[in-house]
Amino acid sequence: MSFTIAQVVTEKEKANFLKVAHDIYILDNNWIAPLNKQIHNIFEPAKNSYFEHGCARRWILKNAEGESIGRIAAFIDNDKKKNNQLHAGGVGFFECINDQCAANLLFDTARTWLEENHVAAMDGPINFGENDRFWGLLVEGFTEPPFTTNYNHPYYRQLFENYGFKDYYEMTSNVIDLEKPLDERFERIWSRVKEKNNVQFRHPQKKELNVFAQHFKEIYNEAWQFHEEYKPITETRALKFAKEIRVLFIRKMIPFAFIGDEPAAFLICTPDLNQIFKEFKGHIGPFQLLKFLWRSRNDFAWYRKRGILTKGHAIAIGVKPKFQQCGLETGMIMSSLEDVRKLGFKSIELRWAGDFNPKINRLHSAVGAVRARKHITYRFIFDKNREFKRYKPISMERSRIG
Repeated sequence: MSFTIAQVVTEKEKANFLKVAHDIYILDNNWIAPLNKQIHNIFEPAKNSYFEHGCARRWILKNAEGESIGRIAAFIDNDKKKNNQLHAGGVGFFECINDQCAANLLFDTARTWLEENHVAAMDGPINFGENDRFWGLLVEGFTEPPFTTNYNHPYYRQLFENYGFKDYYEMTSNVIDLEKPLDERFERIWSRVKEKNNVQFRHPQKKELNVFAQHFKEIYNEAWQFHEEYKPITETRALKFAKEIRVLFIRKMIPFAFIGDEPAAFLICTPDLNQIFKEFKGHIGPFQLLKFLWRSRNDFAWYRKRGILTKGHAIAIGVKPKFQQCGLETGMIMSSLEDVRKLGFKSIELRWAGDFNPKINRLHSAVGAVRARKHITYRFIFDKNREFKRYKPISMERSRIG
């Protein structure tokens, strides 16, 4: 079978890049189309700040009949380049029919471009942006995915591994069933935490999101410092994140812990908008957007009262290292638990427990969370003589929650 591959340049090709995914999953009832505009904006320099320190390309693969049968994107984030460390680019938004030759051509094309730009490896599938969305290859849990969570066909794993990609790190997502009581030890820890007069749990107001951004930035930059690919979050990025959260904002799902007046920890949960967006099939026009915004008032009351919105997901949890023995993780969960239940939420998915982070995995286990899905982030090193190393584990003594 012959294939042709071409870079995405025109508006028509950009639309076709989005359409490829719809064609690949046309018979898969578990796939929920990401919002086309959200994917489109990732590759628009005016919309994505990562273009300030990086670049990206996209390609579409066609068969002999001219039908689009695959796609891939490649990108370089120069902020991740560090002295004496392997400089890895990324590939993502990969879709392909079940054909190894087709997949190899997509991977080869991305690799060639990355090598021409002096990159030594490619990680994938990843996002040209934050790693809390569109990250990793799904290998377990082929059910309806939460919002911005990668979903793919099971055969994609063979396409990646047969090409030569190796398991760089694994990320599990685990679900707390809110209709079941938590372990009694959490009640005991919660009682002890409440007895400490200098510990407070606060939930930000929507009108205070600038303050939220400052607290988030302060905690994040201390909590993530031992991460192998850590780079400090800037005030601009923190404010952008706060603006994004505004659309998803349910106050009682975002607890912050304070020791005295010092921000010490955060737990950021959002409603799973895929329960709402599923019917949109990736397209959200002006009328649909207005209807969504209207129905999202009062903590998404319209959707909750009709049983449409019952799931949430924790997208980030962080605790400053010096406060990691204070029970703040438990305190944040317990400070919100009853209110979240009263809002009609039946489950919370705790996302992205990396296998390199023993502390977050221990926390997921302690709250009785059950595995829902697993993603793998792969790495392919271009120089076959260079040693492959998995992502560096974070020691228990220095690990952070996140």
